[in-house]
Amino acid sequence: MAAASRGLISKLRVFSISSPSITTRGVDQFRRLFSSESLVDDSSDGSSSSTILQARTRVMTPNSKRTGAIAVKCGMTALWDKWGARVPITILWLDDNIVSQVKTIDKEGITSLQVGCGQKKEKHLTKPEVGHFRAQGVPMKRKLREFPVTEDGLLPVGTPISVRHFVPGQYLDVTGITLGKGFQGVMKRHGMKGGPASHGSSLFHRGGGSTGQRDAPGKVFKGRKMPGRMGGVQVTVKNVWVYKIDPARNLMWVRGQVPGAEGNFVFLKDAVYKKPDISTLPFPTYFSPPEEETSELEPLVADLGEVDPFMAAD
Repeated sequence: MAAASRGLISKLRVFSISSPSITTRGVDQFRRLFSSESLVDDSSDGSSSSTILQARTRVMTPNSKRTGAIAVKCGMTALWDKWGARVPITILWLDDNIVSQVKTIDKEGITSLQVGCGQKKEKHLTKPEVGHFRAQGVPMKRKLREFPVTEDGLLPVGTPISVRHFVPGQYLDVTGITLGKGFQGVMKRHGMKGGPASHGSSLFHRGGGSTGQRDAPGKVFKGRKMPGRMGGVQVTVKNVWVYKIDPARNLMWVRGQVPGAEGNFVFLKDAVYKKPDISTLPFPTYFSPPEEETSELEPLVADLGEVDPFMAAD
């Protein structure tokens, strides 16, 4: 123990008498990593940081990546489009999304945005959470989520992310926690066939069959599908189509189901496989004009084309 202490002290002594530039650089990196200083450079030297973090519209390239958003699942319903086709709908509410933290290459080594959703009282948050929100200068948020972005997709802290960040007709990847179904058998959990209903079958109608052998190998192989807890895991549903958005109420109608119960949070981002047309997307997000009255905006519906799908082709 004494030898280990002497070795540590000798290393610290060597570090302390090393070149001042190395020590100063290490202390500077330490301060930048754990400080809550603003990421926007207030100086007028024209640095790249102040240019990147301006709240302005930019040109989106094929390699650009936008931030996502957090929504609350309100429930499901059904609508009929202009051709009379029934569309199963899930309604999502983007509850006061804002950028709560910016991570850059210089400070954290990555480029990403932390987005906060909803509201929460200070007494219902832990002291580290309250300190985080106060250091960033943003209101207390109920849910936080970090979305990786490219360097041209960074936004200043406090920038709102509204439902107009997405456009009707595009596809999204929706992530959420599925409904928990408790301990279930193999027929419900894995879709197994089960045993016969009659012809000598006794107390094995919903069984999973053999789980292994006897002496060789004398064990149950890993990965064997057996009864167990079902649901309550994170799942991503890909290529969810946006049918309609309502900017006045920050609501979004998407086709089909998304994981989670009513009132749960889901995380939205641009689809990976069915990529949207970059010319139609606001980049890095949608900035409302100062004279725009959000409460008077009409809902926006996806373009369904001019050909009736129920009419027979000539």
